[in-house]
Amino acid sequence: MNATSVGAPLREVDDLPSPRGLPLVGNLHQLPPATHHLTLERWAAELGTPYVFRFGTTPVTVWNDIELSHAVLRERPHRYRRYAPIENILKEFGCNGLFSIEGAAWEPQRRLVMQALSIPHIKAFYPTLAAIAERLRRRWEAAARAGRVVDMTGDLKRFTVDVTSALAFGEDPNTLENERVLIQEQLAMLLPMLMSRVNAPFAYWHYVKFPRDRKFDEAMSAVHRYIRELMARTRARMREQAAQTRESAAPQNLLEAMIAMRDTPGSGITDDEVAANVLTMLVAGEDTTATSIAWALLFLGTDDALQARVAADSRRVLGDAAVCSDYTAMRELDLCEAVCTEASRLHPIAPYLSLEPLEEVRLQGVRLPAGTKMFLLNRPAMLDPHNFADPRRYDPDRWLHDQYREGAHEPRAYLQFGAGPRVCPGRHLAAVEMRLVVSMLTANFIAQLATNPADIHEICAFVSVPSEMPMRLVLR
Repeated sequence: MNATSVGAPLREVDDLPSPRGLPLVGNLHQLPPATHHLTLERWAAELGTPYVFRFGTTPVTVWNDIELSHAVLRERPHRYRRYAPIENILKEFGCNGLFSIEGAAWEPQRRLVMQALSIPHIKAFYPTLAAIAERLRRRWEAAARAGRVVDMTGDLKRFTVDVTSALAFGEDPNTLENERVLIQEQLAMLLPMLMSRVNAPFAYWHYVKFPRDRKFDEAMSAVHRYIRELMARTRARMREQAAQTRESAAPQNLLEAMIAMRDTPGSGITDDEVAANVLTMLVAGEDTTATSIAWALLFLGTDDALQARVAADSRRVLGDAAVCSDYTAMRELDLCEAVCTEASRLHPIAPYLSLEPLEEVRLQGVRLPAGTKMFLLNRPAMLDPHNFADPRRYDPDRWLHDQYREGAHEPRAYLQFGAGPRVCPGRHLAAVEMRLVVSMLTANFIAQLATNPADIHEICAFVSVPSEMPMRLVLR
């Protein structure tokens, strides 16, 4: 893709504007890990884009152009790849699955995951999903009756871990009811550590382990033991079923499909690769959806009128039920999904996409050699009045097709789930979870934020999460 204007002089990366840095260190000292994404956005406003900053001596170009983002994403995985340090570090974690894997191995794994997360599969799974939502409702009811403040982000992550495990692996760890199940706490350590090591000036952990690194290693060892035991149980179940029927049964979930493919003679797939995809699914299924719902609670918990409206719409669909138990009825809960979509427009779960070209490319008059680091900022386009009318206003109605207001509304500027061939395969599951949880919450409880909203900040731990989301729940 060459996007250089005819006759325009070609610029090199070093010609781009740059924030002032230090020799050898570059701009590392100006990028606090937890809030570096905000600094990148501020530099974009001050310098314009593209600009370049430096991780030590490594230049990183930063872009803010929605059309360019879509063009680049369309050319993955053949012309662009994810930022290479991410894949390298996830390999060390034993987590180099569909999210980060590159090259020829991507397509067959993609087909498996897409099948597991297809609409027909999720529709068939829906009764189990509703049962897990009922379990979450009971947990929240107990907290409401006891007057306890609820850590909403933590509870939502428990919910999404249970859903992902049941859907993809056929086993439900029930972290919502079993406080001693540590898998959720162990998984929660992975993305912050990934962010920390990706941003480290060198791979210090290869030479010395600090207490945080040792704690993380212990957690990952426990997670991998859990995954290998899960794989062993699944294999035993598949052998038992084959012995009973005298033929191999069709896989019932993603893990069975991966193991069947792995055990096919000549597959070239290893148990390590299956385990990496199990871990990838657990992490991806936990953080992003739970965080999208958590950000929506910031707005629902501070706007009584909006919460009452969502509650009335939810009760209209649910009737007398505590949880929406019917897949067809769930599809009527557009407003519940809209409050989450709008929240993640203002607080994007992925503040930027990190990529690099596999060959030399020329973008907007800039020559980028193969391997040049590229950050594609997501939020500026979503706050651009050319893309969204009154862009800083929280307005879920902008996502309801029959209620578009006059003015700009450009859904292509919303890249929560990416775009192109590697668009997130779990986007339909995420939408179903959002509708199910928000409708259950608002139909059964009045949710009140238990802290000053000004004290809730974005923390970038690979995904952008709220620093806290404590709420008091009152039974309706």
